[in-house]
Amino acid sequence: MYDVIIIGAGVTGSAVARELSKYDANICVLEACEDVCEGTSKANSAIIHAGFDAKEGTLMAKMNVRGNQMMDQLAEDLDIPFKRNGALVVCTDREELEGLTTLYERGIANGVEGLRILTRDEALEMEPNLSDQVEGALYAPTSGIICPFILNIAMAENAFQNGVDFFFNTRVEDIRCDENGIYHLRTGNGEYQARYVVNAAGVYADELHNLVSSHKISITPRRGDYCLLDKDAGSHVSHTIFSQPTKKGKGVLVSPTVHGNLIVGPTAIDIEDKEGVNTTAEGISTLISKAGNTVKNLPMRKVITSFAGLRAHEDGHEFILGEVEDAPHFIDCAGIESPGLSSCPAIGEYIASLLKEKMGLEEKEHWNPKRKGILNPETLSIEERNALIQSEPAYGQIVCRCESISEGEILDAIRRPLGARSLDGVKRRVRAGMGRCQAGFCSPKVMELLHSELGLPLEAITKSGGNSHIVLERTKGADGGNL
Repeated sequence: MYDVIIIGAGVTGSAVARELSKYDANICVLEACEDVCEGTSKANSAIIHAGFDAKEGTLMAKMNVRGNQMMDQLAEDLDIPFKRNGALVVCTDREELEGLTTLYERGIANGVEGLRILTRDEALEMEPNLSDQVEGALYAPTSGIICPFILNIAMAENAFQNGVDFFFNTRVEDIRCDENGIYHLRTGNGEYQARYVVNAAGVYADELHNLVSSHKISITPRRGDYCLLDKDAGSHVSHTIFSQPTKKGKGVLVSPTVHGNLIVGPTAIDIEDKEGVNTTAEGISTLISKAGNTVKNLPMRKVITSFAGLRAHEDGHEFILGEVEDAPHFIDCAGIESPGLSSCPAIGEYIASLLKEKMGLEEKEHWNPKRKGILNPETLSIEERNALIQSEPAYGQIVCRCESISEGEILDAIRRPLGARSLDGVKRRVRAGMGRCQAGFCSPKVMELLHSELGLPLEAITKSGGNSHIVLERTKGADGGNL
């Protein structure tokens, strides 16, 4: 029996959990997958939007701008990489230049600071690799880039350290409310009960909402394909480059990442499968053909991986936040598509404030907003690094050569609160397997460390939970003989 159950451990659910952990309440998070950051939160553009795109007066606009404003303090508190690199919305058609003014005025109405319309020469001076067809650009200095994995993981870890329970591999299958107003959530791991429920289930939020309400909502999975380029291409642009939205569509973005790569994407393809994160030849081909519209000479031969993510597109293209009218104490966080990553701290703040008022919650006497991230030895001086290796030799054993990730960092990723349980769990925490060879070299050693730390047989270790097993069976006995 909990005071509040949060369904979903993506950035939205984790942000709500962290904000609620400030108060004296019994809270848990139920996650269908084996780790945090398994849905939309793991596959997106990694952009902290400034807030000029969403229609003024909408929740999207309000949450985006507030979330952007909160990000510096959040990054400092949670020890996560974040950079305000600024963004350019590039116009390549003189007849569409007025559209930049429309975006500028919308941004000003939304409260975005520092917006400026640039001439062609000013834009090219700022970004020499812009298309030769550039006519002008909107500059948004408050736009930024972040690691979505670490943001999600850090918020969840901090919530856990402040008393929130997390249950993984716990998919909610049914919800009913009894005559006393208590919600009963049936899962594959038994029943959970709560006075309040927060629905942060991403592309599945409509299904859970529709279990308790006669006012139905609909969410369409909108697939976005991406290409990630090698770090050799990471300096091709320094700002996030957006195509100007026109009647022909939004185009794709080109942006550096906080880790030094270059990302290109996304497409926008509505599908029916809520697990349909497979890339397609058509999607990648469309992406590559559009990528050069705003940035010239993109080194697409340096692509090291492609991937796809799903946006939870609500029919009204608006965030649905708040108590369901005919389901008291059931709180929706639905339709959280872009700019959901940028908005998540503000959504957490908004929902926690709502529940504080409804439940009469009191703040804890001792709440710790700080979380220490995994040590990156590359941030140390030579003397400090040598001393670290001498005291903890695991930091001197490089496991992932592409990203120079040591055994010590991987062990920390596994041992820390809500630690990694799969190859992808390790990858999202310390980037082992994120480089050029895409885990071709380091996977066996990472599996060995998961095996030794978790006590799991190699056959039980997965790439990303579920049935994604890597080793199917042993062909030799422990003594080397054939079985």
